[in-house]
Amino acid sequence: MEKNYIFGQVEKQMQQLWQAEQIYKFDAANPGAVYSIDTPPPTVSGSLHIGHLFSYTQAEIIARFRRMQGYNVFYPFGYDDNGLPTERLVEREAGILAKELPRSEFIKKCTLTTAKYESEFEELWKSLGFSVDWSLQYQTISPEITKISQALFLELAKAGRAYTKESPVLWCVECQTSIAQAELNTADIDSTFNYIPFMVDGKAVAVATTRPELLYGCVCLFVNPADERYQGMIGRTAVVPLYSYAIPILADEKVDIAKGTGVVMCATFGDSTDAEWFSEHHLPYRRVILPDGKIAEEVPLIGAMQIQDARKKIIRIMADKGLLIKSEQLTHTVATHERCGREIEIIPSRQWYIDILSERDRFLEAADRINWYPTQMKSRYIAWVENLKWDWCISRQRYFGVPFPVWYCKTCGSPAFASQEQLPVNPLETEYIGKCGGCGCSEFIPESAVFDTWATSSITPQINERFGQKLTPMSMRTHAHEIIRTWTFYSIVRSLYHTGDIPWKDLMINGFVLAKKGEKLSKSKGNAPLDPATLIATHSADALRYWSANARLGTDTFFDSEELLASKRFLTKLWNASKFAIS
Repeated sequence: MEKNYIFGQVEKQMQQLWQAEQIYKFDAANPGAVYSIDTPPPTVSGSLHIGHLFSYTQAEIIARFRRMQGYNVFYPFGYDDNGLPTERLVEREAGILAKELPRSEFIKKCTLTTAKYESEFEELWKSLGFSVDWSLQYQTISPEITKISQALFLELAKAGRAYTKESPVLWCVECQTSIAQAELNTADIDSTFNYIPFMVDGKAVAVATTRPELLYGCVCLFVNPADERYQGMIGRTAVVPLYSYAIPILADEKVDIAKGTGVVMCATFGDSTDAEWFSEHHLPYRRVILPDGKIAEEVPLIGAMQIQDARKKIIRIMADKGLLIKSEQLTHTVATHERCGREIEIIPSRQWYIDILSERDRFLEAADRINWYPTQMKSRYIAWVENLKWDWCISRQRYFGVPFPVWYCKTCGSPAFASQEQLPVNPLETEYIGKCGGCGCSEFIPESAVFDTWATSSITPQINERFGQKLTPMSMRTHAHEIIRTWTFYSIVRSLYHTGDIPWKDLMINGFVLAKKGEKLSKSKGNAPLDPATLIATHSADALRYWSANARLGTDTFFDSEELLASKRFLTKLWNASKFAIS
């Protein structure tokens, strides 16, 4: 051993030896017990930060421990390199929006960008001493994985578990795509409760709303059937102010008697409750908000305006006409898109879904067959499943993603599916040859939407079996706690649907590394203290690994450079003690 511990030299020598000798290559011919790890494929949305090193290192330590126990360890690595996060990265770096380029040109930029970042990621993981079998790499956008993803979608469609319909859908006007319930965050915003008079039998009935720009979309007033103040109004009609058309007054127990005046305006669509009422009470649709976030041109007074501008204008008009009884300042909680932070709208659109609501009990039962580490994380999963409101919307109106292997009959709109032999296929580049099974038409329109990125990353256990190795259920999955509602849940759904079994036996949940002010470190926020390569060069890979190993599993930890210095000092002492013992 060298007299002094020169970590850069020692670590480099060991890493080169491991790679040259293929020490960590999975031996498919080995008849011994296999320990398989379902590694989270990092989203290619920017450079990695210390939080990634922290969580991935905890799993890597398990891989080494299992090898020491004699297991034949299957330890792959992939990249979730498609979808909206990747598109937004490319838009930022190129300084241009996807919609401003031809689709093929934007996809080419995405492909080049992801290749660059994936190369950087691999070098970083290797410098950290990861014992990954790099021959098991995959990219979720590659032709090989696209074929697997499309094939499993077709399996769900054939079984009736994947379906398409036109209905109200969660929509981000910033990203201009549908999203799923799991992609929602919440935010508290300042707003106003505007009290507006609706005329009922010649008398004014005050209705409070935070969305007066949706007046033109009002299709009904609701009251609680237990509210004695308004029982006599149920079944009558009201006149919408400014627009002077009649709407029914109906009863529904979801109305909060104590909120506002107890009379609720149902518009298409102000929130998810409006969408529920629309379906349950078979209400008509009146278009107000367009997919780009503007008010529809046909809406009098505010047509073609942005939502916020339209809201201000309609309030001003009502005040000028004496139709604003009062306004109250309030702070309320709204649903936002986790990717961009923009407030979510609900618009009717044709989308593809995977049925999850009908199998809720099955997903809850599956949680009991998985070992959760730490155990309390199971309660987060259960709470999520119990509170599901929507089936899983898997279609996105974006560009860089796995294409739906679907065309639509030009006459009747029925979907036509690709054959297994055609996969992978892009319907925008390949014509459907055949006739519609419904009407006999031979002209078809290609599906332009792409899969939600989770629709492919949720099948990583199946992706890992592409070499013919039977792995499901895999031994362990690891990831941070914020994606229990997405990656954990979606993977359980897909595994049960495709294999009838749970995806893994053990689920190891990591905590976050927080910035000093308590924020989660984020590629998009750019609040990481130093880039990982600099931290490794300054403190050593083993210092970072030792620091990660000392953190309590599932618990968030603050980044503290002093702890890295302490880890580095400990390693020097360990080197000196080892040198003394050998001598």
